[in-house]
Amino acid sequence: MKRSSLVTLGLVLAVCGLTALALTGCGNSAAQTEAAQSGEAEDQPKASASNPSPGSGSGMAAIKQASEAGKYLFIFLSKADDDQTLAMRKVFDQAMEKVADRAQSVAVDIADASETAIVDKFDLSRAPMPLVLALAPNGAITGGFPTQFDEQQLVDAFATPGTEKVMKSLQDGKLVFVCVQNGTTISNDAALQGVRDFKADVRYASATEIVTLDPSDQAEAGFLTDLQVPSDTKEAVTIFVVPPGQAIGKIEGATNKDALIELLSKANTGCGPGGCGPGGCGPRK
Repeated sequence: MKRSSLVTLGLVLAVCGLTALALTGCGNSAAQTEAAQSGEAEDQPKASASNPSPGSGSGMAAIKQASEAGKYLFIFLSKADDDQTLAMRKVFDQAMEKVADRAQSVAVDIADASETAIVDKFDLSRAPMPLVLALAPNGAITGGFPTQFDEQQLVDAFATPGTEKVMKSLQDGKLVFVCVQNGTTISNDAALQGVRDFKADVRYASATEIVTLDPSDQAEAGFLTDLQVPSDTKEAVTIFVVPPGQAIGKIEGATNKDALIELLSKANTGCGPGGCGPGGCGPRK
């Protein structure tokens, strides 16, 4: 199992300084996160992207509609009609014309009482305005643009399918293994063995996601560049990523469960209070 240095790894998964909007469960262990999730199921149902509650406003309805259509959603959020907001709305509308074939859009006044659900969902009450959020069809936030932005920034908010999956899992507070392999790479089974053993451990099972990428997939070229994995890699590569988007291990060839746990333990002690695992702390041993 070869480990590569991650000092220069260009994996950027936090959303334009708006990580706090995208991530949940800071300060929770995996066990606490799982308990919180099960507790929510027992409580009164909450509004979600796929099941907005009555009176949840145009924002939540737009999220549901875009997801069902398999398109991105760009949300223009504001709470006043000042000069800055009006200027950015013009930029927003012009950008949306350019991506109309790939995305839907909606404008939301967060001061409108009917929009409480989306304000709560993204914790927007104290966010700088105006603000644009870009959401992938799976609900991942792929871009956040506060106060001032240009058309190109919005156009560039589209992510690769693999990036969307990884970001969604990280934003859900989960650990992610990005497994890069295909029919021509060697050590495929050995590379997956440690990852599967890790996920099979009851301490990590509900807080771990495995995302497989084909290195020859041109649709993932940008993501593979960020991961510093060449499209013609001869050997399977595994990248271990923890919230909010830190790659703590890049392994060529076989993986081992104990070595992966060691990587997580080191990350937990090296990322400040709370560490780097699901929800910020990682599963307790």
